Amino acid sequence: MLKPSPQALAPVAEFFKVLSEVSRLQVLCCLKSGSKNVTEIIEATGLGQANVSKHLKVLTQAGMVTRQPQGISVFYEIADPIIFELCELVCDRLAIRLEEQTQNLEELKNFRELT
Repeated sequence: MLKPSPQALAPVAEFFKVLSEVSRLQVLCCLKSGSKNVTEIIEATGLGQANVSKHLKVLTQAGMVTRQPQGISVFYEIADPIIFELCELVCDRLAIRLEEQTQNLEELKNFRELT
C-alpha cells in the first residue's frame, strides 16, 4: 500500500489548520447565508475590525473565501460550500460522542445510586 508523503500531506494539514481557529469558523458561518462586507461580518460575529480583516486574509489566501470589490466596499463569499459539509460531518461525529458520554455518565450515576 502506498503511503502519502509528508509533502503530499502538508496541504491537507494547512487546510485543517485554517479551520482550527474559532474566529475563522465564525466568519465562515456568517458567510454561509451569502456575501457580506467587513462591516456586516463584524456586526454578525461581534469580532473586532482588525480581527475580522486578519481572518478574512487567511481564509482568502487558503482559497476558502473570495473577495469581490463593489464600489468602495469589498464583499466576501464562500468559495466552495463543501466546507460546510465537512463541518457537518465533524458536528455529527461530536454529537455521537457526546451522546455516548451522556449514556456512560447515566450508567455511572445509576451504579452510584445502587451502592
